Amino acid sequence: MSAKKEILEEIRSFRGQAGIYYYNLITGEIWGYREKEPYLAASIVKLPLMAAILMWKARGETSFDERVMIREDQKIPGCGAVQHLDGDVTLTVRELCKLMITISDSCATNALFRHYGAEAVRKGFLELGMTGTQFNREYWDIEKENKGINNYFVPEEMGMLLKKIYDRTMVDEASSLWLENLLRQQQINHKMGGFLPMEFPMAHKTGDEADKAHDVGIIFAKQPFIVCFAFVGPDMWIYEDFIRRTARLLTEENGGLENG
Repeated sequence: MSAKKEILEEIRSFRGQAGIYYYNLITGEIWGYREKEPYLAASIVKLPLMAAILMWKARGETSFDERVMIREDQKIPGCGAVQHLDGDVTLTVRELCKLMITISDSCATNALFRHYGAEAVRKGFLELGMTGTQFNREYWDIEKENKGINNYFVPEEMGMLLKKIYDRTMVDEASSLWLENLLRQQQINHKMGGFLPMEFPMAHKTGDEADKAHDVGIIFAKQPFIVCFAFVGPDMWIYEDFIRRTARLLTEENGGLENG
């Protein structure tokens, strides 16, 4: 059985909303399952927010050196380090961006969302080609969540953004390279990287909640490929295992380690 057939056969068995998008960056092969649907995003929308900030920076509309204050009462639980710092905290946009991507810091993400504003973020996503992928509210905004206002991502759209990064056309070459290097420093590697050797070359972003298991990125096998995993439903740990096994299977099918 081919890897594609085996993967698609298994993903159809999951309870809940399960999807995958695959793009071979050498052969151009594309396939997926429910890859055009919007999924509740967890932390995945932090990636296109980073891309939008780089777009504004390239146009001179923002600077990495701008300073942003996070008040003590604006700190939230979840991923990240900022919540553990005492008192009000002031960080640069550059520092907040690095925290948002490498350790998925939600306090840092909320600070950036407030700094630029919901409307600018909405327009930025559309400029990047994101129509179903939306950043509509801060993390831990329970009032808006109770009103049904949520964040979403579409696996296919994330795949297209990752391809632009790989092709160095995400804003421009320098911005694409900067973002790829930051994604390579992602420290939450228990899903796509779980069954791969430590320090395996990947540029990716995760999303985790009690009923969500996402991971989207570029895996630099001998034939580099994009894979975007999305899951919302029960038994998320079972889907996480599927991510680990599938990433390993696809990497082996594409020649294994880049220098192996």
